[in-house]
Amino acid sequence: MTLRKSAERGRGSHGWLESQHSFSFANYHDPAHMAFGDLVVINEDRVAGGAGFGAHSHRDMEIISYVLDGALEHQDNAGGGSVIRPGDIQRMSAGRGIQHSERNASPSAPVHFLQIWIKPGVEGIPAGYEQKAVPANGALTLLASPNGRDGSVMLHADAMLYRVTPAAGETVHMPLAPGRRAWLQVARGTASVNGLAIDQGDSVAIEGEAVHITGGTGAEILAFDLR
Repeated sequence: MTLRKSAERGRGSHGWLESQHSFSFANYHDPAHMAFGDLVVINEDRVAGGAGFGAHSHRDMEIISYVLDGALEHQDNAGGGSVIRPGDIQRMSAGRGIQHSERNASPSAPVHFLQIWIKPGVEGIPAGYEQKAVPANGALTLLASPNGRDGSVMLHADAMLYRVTPAAGETVHMPLAPGRRAWLQVARGTASVNGLAIDQGDSVAIEGEAVHITGGTGAEILAFDLR
């Protein structure tokens, strides 16, 4: 089990954008943090009102957008367009190629969100996306999975993503089969994992042991089950 504190992440500051990178991205390069299995990007972004990312291209990547505060507007050249709000999850499959833009849907209030990239299990598929408001299912809610079960969005990857929201003092046991690994990203609040204290922005990589998450104050954690 390896803890990475929030302050150890890479940073990018562009005036309209404040970004923190869990893995190497753009001008941040760290050979010790290139990826964790098929999980290759977790960027925590804060975008000023009226600003955003102009049209740009992706291919052969599963891209998840998870909004914590505010609203994020998405548009792509396949005719897709939506606004992502807290409680929603969007999966975009870049597939054989897609061009899209992401902008703050508000002219004044900031938007705070996580953008996540996962390597797909197959390349060259048609581009597309899926967005859902996933209601809480107790303290452990499946957000994304290879078969879209339990109301989750479907990933074209051997990965599952859970939202973990334990109350203070409540312990959640995350299923992890033999040969699998977990990455925990603290989106909000405080908690502990296997007795180790974690705070907003911290992450924990876990291999070869069970995962037990105990709530502290306002805990909201994204937990990845990876090959």
